[in-house]
Parts: sequence; C-alpha cells; structure tokens
Amino acid sequence: MSAETSTSDSPNVPWPDVVKFIRQLGHDIRNNVNAVELQSAYLAELAPDGEIKDEVKRLREMVSTIGTSLQKLSGALGQTGPNLISYSAADFVDDVKQKLAKDFPNESAKVTWDVKLKDETLQIDPLIAQQAFLELFENAFRHERDFKQATAKAYSAGDNFVFELREPKAKFELSTANWGREPLRYIGQGRYGLGLNRVRIVMEAHGGKFGAEFDRAASTLVTKIVLPLSH
Repeated sequence: MSAETSTSDSPNVPWPDVVKFIRQLGHDIRNNVNAVELQSAYLAELAPDGEIKDEVKRLREMVSTIGTSLQKLSGALGQTGPNLISYSAADFVDDVKQKLAKDFPNESAKVTWDVKLKDETLQIDPLIAQQAFLELFENAFRHERDFKQATAKAYSAGDNFVFELREPKAKFELSTANWGREPLRYIGQGRYGLGLNRVRIVMEAHGGKFGAEFDRAASTLVTKIVLPLSH
C-alpha cells in the first residue's frame, strides 16, 4: 500500500459505534471522577477549619462540574423513547417560556413571543420535548456573542403544530441543508456539536420534523419544528 493511499483512507465509523465509544469513555471517566469526589469528601473531614477547608470545598465543586458535564454529554447521545401523553399545545409553550425565563433570565427577556394557539392538543413526552426546545434556545444564545433579539412563533397549520425561532443574522454562511444532522462537526470549548442533532432526534421520535433555512431577504435564520396535532 502506498503512502498516499494510507494517508488518504480514513476509517468510516458508523455513528452508533461512535456513540457507544463516547458513552463508554464518559462512563469510565465518571468512575474516576466519583472516586476523586469520595476522596475529597474524606479530605474535607480531615481538613481543619480555614483556608484548607475552603480549598477542598472548591475542589469538590470542580469535580462535581466535571461529573455534570459528562452526564449531560451522555444524555445528548442517548436514544429517545418518549412516553407520549395528551398535552395542551398552549400549555406546553407556556411551560417552555417559564423554564426559559428561569434558566436564562437575561437572554429570555430578549425573546419576543407570538403564540396563536387555542385548544390544540399534542401527543408528546412533555419533559423530553421541553428539554429539546430549551436546547434549541440555548444553542441560539451560545452561538450569538452579543445576543440581542429573537422571535418565537407558535401556531397551528392544518394538522400540525408549528414552532419557529427567528434570529436576525447580519452574516450567515452556513448551509442549512443538513441542519441537525452533522453531530461533532462544530466543536469548541464545552461544546461538541450535539445539541441540534439531539433536538432533531427528539422531534423525529415524536413523529415530527426539524430543520432550518436562512431568509436572505430578511437576513433571518428561521429554525422550524413541526409536530403532528392530536385529534
């Protein structure tokens, strides 16, 4: 085999195998993190009052943050099996608004809501679906350095519930053709390119659709979720 062939041939690893690897790695690391947490708890008992005890407390907080991050990463990779129940579409949107205001008080104040729902009903898992919607907002807040405004629209169209998140973008060069279908492509500190992929998986598990398009005339990124209404 030539050097050119060996360097150009990269392994084509199926996504389920990647997920399995990352989840196992996270599990192994969490075992070590838990061991450090137990040891730091023991040190806290031995440490005298004062500066040393405060440092041990900070160490435990840092270890706890690592464990939480790993748990969140595993959750983003997990399979979704929603327990569907009948739920008011208007109530669900209101739940999302309240949770958003609680988790992101500064950014949520810059979101304008346009909700046109009456007595429509969804068949959803409220908790999992809410987490996906919050992930969508968090993604918008995180990727806009100086988040200024956005519009969230919720309405019914035929037999569907439609949600649109409209974000003004003076400059947008990404392709939306595979929106939510490119996990691990855009990676940064504390970000692994899994958020939108998770949103898509959750929506499809509910029988819905997820995608986005850039309205160049209005310089606006429009992310859309469509879920079937229950009759």
